[in-house]
Amino acid sequence: MLTAASSLAADGSFVDDRGIAVAVPEGVHRIASVSYFAADVALALGLKPVASTYMVQGRNPDFLSDYMADVPEIGQRATPNLELLAQAKPDVIVAMRRYTEGNAPQYQAIAPYLAYNLELYSDSDRTIMQVATMLGKQDRAKQLNDDFKTHIEEIAAQAPQGVHPRFQIMWGGDAPWTFYSENMTAAILTAIGGENIAGHNPTPHIPDNFGLEMSLEADPDVIFVYDYGPDRPHEGNPIWQQLSAVKNGRVYYVGDEWVEAHGPIARELVLREAAHYLYPETFAMPDIKAEAEKIIPDVLN
Repeated sequence: MLTAASSLAADGSFVDDRGIAVAVPEGVHRIASVSYFAADVALALGLKPVASTYMVQGRNPDFLSDYMADVPEIGQRATPNLELLAQAKPDVIVAMRRYTEGNAPQYQAIAPYLAYNLELYSDSDRTIMQVATMLGKQDRAKQLNDDFKTHIEEIAAQAPQGVHPRFQIMWGGDAPWTFYSENMTAAILTAIGGENIAGHNPTPHIPDNFGLEMSLEADPDVIFVYDYGPDRPHEGNPIWQQLSAVKNGRVYYVGDEWVEAHGPIARELVLREAAHYLYPETFAMPDIKAEAEKIIPDVLN
């Protein structure tokens, strides 16, 4: 696993998940976010991004409270508008690798461009720390990383012992895509006692192998569906209405923080929501915006 130190090249440039050393100017202040990850990190460090993509057009990301309301939108995360991105005049662009690597030269022509995998639990701490290092906020990032580890341990200790609800995390569709336990949100759920029906990745050496198409017949106790809009073809599957989670009202269409859970704000809220959904009699449902505002400094630059 890369650490913040090992992701710096000898000349002080930053090595992203492409393995490419990117020279970033000192005094970075204007950060553009392709996905919500960089916006999440920037806000947690006290800085408002100058531009961001969205997950679903017109849907405010509650886990970032209302701080993104006046941030220029540059399109959906898989198809950002590069002209709008250039108009934002960023000092640095932080992006998801799989959506942007093919257009790397165009991004690099606008500003230094760093691309991250942002899939596995192991991607979170080190990527937060690297972005924080660019912004000169390493101490704050270290505290956020340490706090998250502590909060997971605290919730795991408070969870009912010997109770391991079987869960499934998926994108909805005709053939639902289900995530292995190394995936960020699945890892959080397993860390607090949940049992992932998809299990661990059997071939971790294969790049970008973080899930599988999985039949609905596994019948978990709890189902989490990434909410990507009103189209829900999986609900038309005859098996769907027979599932225990459906019959028991334990299917949860979860928000953008679950889809992009690697940032310091998103992962904290996923942790608190997950605790409630797995153990509703032990943990209360968090107020998403209120909890986000506890992490975001009162004064933003």
